[in-house]
Amino acid sequence: MNYSRRFLLKRGLVGFALALALGGCSKPEPTSAAKPADGKLKVGFVTVGPASDWGYNYAHNQGRLYLEARMANEATTSIVENIPESAELERVLEKMIADGTKLIFPTSYGYLDPALRVAARHPDVIFAHCGGFKSASNLMTYFSYIHEPMYLSGMAAGRMTKTNKLGFVAAHPIPQVLRNINAFTLGARSVNPKATVNVVWTNNWYDPPTEAEAAKGLIKLGADVLTMHQDSPLTVVQTAESAGVFSVGYHADLHQFAPKGWLTGAMWDWGELYVRIAQSVKDGTWKTEQYRAGMDGGAVKIAPFGPAVPAEVQKEIRAMEEKIVKREFVPFQGPVKDRDGKERLARGQQPDFEWMEKMDWFVEGVVGTITKK
Repeated sequence: MNYSRRFLLKRGLVGFALALALGGCSKPEPTSAAKPADGKLKVGFVTVGPASDWGYNYAHNQGRLYLEARMANEATTSIVENIPESAELERVLEKMIADGTKLIFPTSYGYLDPALRVAARHPDVIFAHCGGFKSASNLMTYFSYIHEPMYLSGMAAGRMTKTNKLGFVAAHPIPQVLRNINAFTLGARSVNPKATVNVVWTNNWYDPPTEAEAAKGLIKLGADVLTMHQDSPLTVVQTAESAGVFSVGYHADLHQFAPKGWLTGAMWDWGELYVRIAQSVKDGTWKTEQYRAGMDGGAVKIAPFGPAVPAEVQKEIRAMEEKIVKREFVPFQGPVKDRDGKERLARGQQPDFEWMEKMDWFVEGVVGTITKK
């Protein structure tokens, strides 16, 4: 099945393997927890870092603010920031529930298992986890394939590099990060087969000093375009700008922080999706699902181009963007091989949910190892 479809899974699933096995079953009935008490729906968000990070957490908070503005007469929102991926999350979720919160967005990848434990104790509360692959009758997951605008950003990097060396500062080698690295590399090499992408791991979602050192190290290696998958792109973008090299952003539009070197980037736009989820809880139609979509879903976009990107390059990228939005092209269209030459997807095939969520390899052109903390 094409990964741009929405994956609706049978209610009560908690295992990924079982979810895949039942993916073709009938759609689940709305859970009774989808009927909030009278009055405004209380919606809570939890982030692993500060909402002011101009990155991952910032983007979720922007979606929260959009929801609050759009549903001002129907919902109120709250946010708790800087909560680690640990048992501490359970305490925060329990406090939210005690305060009457009926819909909770645990937004970090490592929040899934603690959220599932709390969800099991509170079947009358709805949870929407970002990026997970396990669900429950009152816990859905959602994600948008931001690797698609990363592919487009890679095209910009491939066109603009002079050294043919691109740098990627990455947090953890999980499938979502590996997809971004691979898609960025495929995009760059689609327009410049000589381009390579050097990866440095920080083993932390948010660690500005380590991110700065990683960026400087990549520049010393000859990288003249830097990008990243960190909770905040700000450090890498500013380090690149101060060194006089180009940058490609992630999570949000940071062009104002790099007036000379900014090329473009991949960014989130969660607002409409959050409104749809909250409205379904409010009106009693919510049901568990594994929601996945690409650029056609509207939650991921390519950021505005910087002045350094020539008009003809912008036109080339916009043409590819149109093909991706129309589903005429996907970055991981078979045949796909890893950098060792092993075929990972046969010719003519498109990746499905399981394929995307199990990526643990690099494509040709990536320099670095897949290390685990």
